[in-house]
Amino acid sequence: MKTTIGLAAASLAAASLLAASPAVAQSAGAKEKCYGIALKGKNDCAAGPGTSCAGTSTVDYQGNAWKFVGKGECEKVGGSLTAKKGNTKPVPKK
Repeated sequence: MKTTIGLAAASLAAASLLAASPAVAQSAGAKEKCYGIALKGKNDCAAGPGTSCAGTSTVDYQGNAWKFVGKGECEKVGGSLTAKKGNTKPVPKK
C-alpha cells in the first residue's frame, strides 16, 4: 500500500514538472511563440541579438522578443508569429 501511494505521489510530482515546462507546453500544441508583445525584461527565452534568454528584452514590444501565449491567441492580441522589426505597441484585433 505504501509503495502504491509513493509511486502515485512521484508520478504527480513528475507530471507537474512537465506541465510547468514551456518547451513541453509548446510541443503539446498548447502554446505558441508570440513576437512583439513582451514588455521590457518580461520576454520568454531567446530574444535575438543583444539578449540571451528569458527576461533580457531591452524595450517594450521588442520585435524579436517573444512570449508564450495560448495557441491561436498571438495575432488576436496584435503580436506576430515571426520576429518583426521595430518595437511598436501591438494593436489587438477586434
